[in-house]
Amino acid sequence: MDEGLQQRLVELETRLAFQEQALAELSDALASARLEAARNAELFRRALEEMKQSRGEFFADPADEPPPPHY
Repeated sequence: MDEGLQQRLVELETRLAFQEQALAELSDALASARLEAARNAELFRRALEEMKQSRGEFFADPADEPPPPHY
């Protein structure tokens, strides 16, 4: 083979190897980000549930209040 063609082929193979490595790293980073987003969504859901449950402690139910004195 021509020396220039051989060198070009080696350069293309090297670039391809780097691109495959970068793609694998991006795939791993995306999977990690998706897991973190799922964990954050679950934490947010739990926080909302706890807020809903504790809201009753801060705001009394009007049905539980005694009638005003003028009744």
